[in-house]
Amino acid sequence: MTRRKWSIAGQLFALQVVVVTLLVAAATVGVALVARADARHAAREEVLSVAETVARSPEVAVALRSADPSATLQPYAESIRLATRTDFVVVMAPDRTRYSHTDPAQIGRPFIGEIAPALAGRPFTVINTGTLGESVRAVVPVRAADGTVIGLVSVGITTEAINRELLARSPVLIAATAAALALAAAGSWLLSRRLRRQTHGLGPEQMTRMYEYYDAVLHSVGEGLVVIGPDRRIALINDEGRRLLGLSADAPLVDRPVAEVDLPAALADLITAGQPARDELILTADRALVANLRPTGSGGRAMGTVLTLRDHTDLRALTSELDSVRGLTEALRSQAHEAANRLHTVLTLVELGRTEEAVRLATEELALAQQLTDQVVGAIAEPALAALLLGKSAQAAERGVELTVDPASRLDVGALPAGDLLTVVGNLVDNALEAVAAGEPPRRVRVHVAEADGEVLVEVTDSGAGLPPKRVADAFRRGWSTKASGRGLGLALVGQVLARHGGRHEVHAAPDGGTVFRVRLPVAPSGAERGEVPA
Repeated sequence: MTRRKWSIAGQLFALQVVVVTLLVAAATVGVALVARADARHAAREEVLSVAETVARSPEVAVALRSADPSATLQPYAESIRLATRTDFVVVMAPDRTRYSHTDPAQIGRPFIGEIAPALAGRPFTVINTGTLGESVRAVVPVRAADGTVIGLVSVGITTEAINRELLARSPVLIAATAAALALAAAGSWLLSRRLRRQTHGLGPEQMTRMYEYYDAVLHSVGEGLVVIGPDRRIALINDEGRRLLGLSADAPLVDRPVAEVDLPAALADLITAGQPARDELILTADRALVANLRPTGSGGRAMGTVLTLRDHTDLRALTSELDSVRGLTEALRSQAHEAANRLHTVLTLVELGRTEEAVRLATEELALAQQLTDQVVGAIAEPALAALLLGKSAQAAERGVELTVDPASRLDVGALPAGDLLTVVGNLVDNALEAVAAGEPPRRVRVHVAEADGEVLVEVTDSGAGLPPKRVADAFRRGWSTKASGRGLGLALVGQVLARHGGRHEVHAAPDGGTVFRVRLPVAPSGAERGEVPA
């Protein structure tokens, strides 16, 4: 048989009931003890007052000097006892001989209890056990006119009588105790009910297991996860989310407003908008992230939004390279088609006997292609960049654009990472081709790449319509484009490379019209400068 496990709410309710019961019981006992002490104190005051009244009565002093004191003192003491509702009023001689008592049989017998302070002239109260049992009593001296002690008066109330009076008050105390217990139990039940709703009736073992699973999944998941509360404060962020956003692993982010966290502007705008987003591209200084933003809730209650981030940096780089290869393939297909047409033309000229014209046509085309290849390969030692420029030249020719590489271009291998170099040059050239393709002839694009003064300079000049100065800052922001259907990603990727390497860019109008994009990137340090030891 499976043992039923208590929920956290049930355990808390049981614990509260036990604790409250013990507290109320302790309080009740304390109140009872205080009431008992108060009752005894009140009894001391009462018996002392009665005893002093009797001791100062002239009738008592006269009776003590008579031949038969009991004849007068017994009825007098009993009348006082009944009037004051005490348990005994005893008048005695200094030698303890009783002249009055509740039990007449005790008259003439010695008084039981302490009397020494009263014989010395000092009234006092004490708890003693006598013939009537334990009692709170007062003993007061009776003085003659000259001040000598001629007798003693003792008035007492038994502790049994005091206890009976306390028991008479107990229903009130019991009712108060029961009300306190009922109120505490009701409060504990309401609290446990609320806690049960909040914990969904789970027990401590289940909560512990859930937390351990939750923590393990949170730290091991491959996506960045950020949970934002309804008040736009970060409720949760995992390790991958911190890494992708470039946030310190030790920075206190939980419960901080999103506006106070150093997030990419595009991501901050996405969160602030609060609208669901799917596969939204976000560019940081060195990464391309895909963000998804969805509202979350539980039981019909909105709890905020969940932001997931996936790193698409490598995928974007591969996509860019694939686009370049696809463009080069299209250009080569077009050139192959064009070369086939020219070959047919040359063959036809040979068949017609016009050999010289055929040779001249073939050599001119070959010389032009070889000249461009020699120029690019001779100036650009980086093979990937040289291949990119040759491919872009073919694409430009296909689109009716004249793309030239500045003869002064010079770049050695390793000046910059090949991927970053291709991103910068490829996107600047693509941007220039788009700018001039829709314009009027002549359509020209000029590329200059050189290394000087510890920097790599990339300068692309086009003969397009030009870029207004006020739109320069927007051009390097993701989403901005001069094309109606464009995504505006190319120059944003260039800006990302600049931010990663600490580079800078300049955009201004060309002297003969068009736009000049100039990018400067610090040269990557050599192996010796990085402290690498040769193998």
